[in-house]
Amino acid sequence: MLAVSQRAAPEGRTLSPVSQPRLPAFIRVPRAVLGPLYWWYERRVERRVKVGRMPQHLGLILDGNRRFARTLGVESKIGHDLGAHKAYEVLEWCLELGIPHVTLWVFSNDNKSRDDLEVTHLLRLFAQEAAKMVHDPRIHKNRVRIKMIGHIEDFPEEVRDNLRNLEKVTEAYDGLLLNIAIGYGGREEITEAVRKLLREAAEQGLTLQQLANELKVPHIGAHMYTNESPDPDFIIRTSGEVRLSGFLLWQSAYSEYYFCDVYWPGFRKVDFLRALRSYQKRDRRFGK
Repeated sequence: MLAVSQRAAPEGRTLSPVSQPRLPAFIRVPRAVLGPLYWWYERRVERRVKVGRMPQHLGLILDGNRRFARTLGVESKIGHDLGAHKAYEVLEWCLELGIPHVTLWVFSNDNKSRDDLEVTHLLRLFAQEAAKMVHDPRIHKNRVRIKMIGHIEDFPEEVRDNLRNLEKVTEAYDGLLLNIAIGYGGREEITEAVRKLLREAAEQGLTLQQLANELKVPHIGAHMYTNESPDPDFIIRTSGEVRLSGFLLWQSAYSEYYFCDVYWPGFRKVDFLRALRSYQKRDRRFGK
């Protein structure tokens, strides 16, 4: 078991997230050369984005860790480690821009069927990062509330304990609400919502006919995992895949989508800002 304290880290303590592996020279050198140009362009886009409309709920599908690792010629687990490191960066960008609700899809129900070694590494990574986030001063300074959404009951005990502990430590915070979709599937979420609704009706002594007569869309919506957040305004998926794969199926009826060709670990702030710029240019009509 990983020993996890529920106390915040002392003031000023720096606790880095996943140690980022050293990238090959053919990646590092161009970055060093183009760095100033990227910095200038990024600041230019950021200035324009900051004065525009921000999504109140941003959904992120974190895709492409393994393919990113393959492009570097390294093991897939390094891609997952880099992906975890990137999640910290993106969370900081959201805090900087004042986005109040964020949902990160980090692990789906379908992912559980992957190679045992890969799944074991991912579960260990989740436990490790949850333990670190408990002490991360950025979480406490910004009063980030963290909520796990998905089915984690079949995860190893230490993983469940660390994830639940992170929820408990931040449950009273009133800053950004971060939903972490882990062991998540959209169809499973809708099924669970209906199941809860049926159980409540039974406890109230309602017949199925009475429930059917009274049932409205908000009744189901109130039982979704993200019922404390508005429906997502904007959903970004990295890696070039153009599909939702079941992400927030109920909630995303009127969401705007953005599909980015960059693999998740390589997702730069300028890519994030470009996505937001695209969102800000759109005219949301909600079917009207």
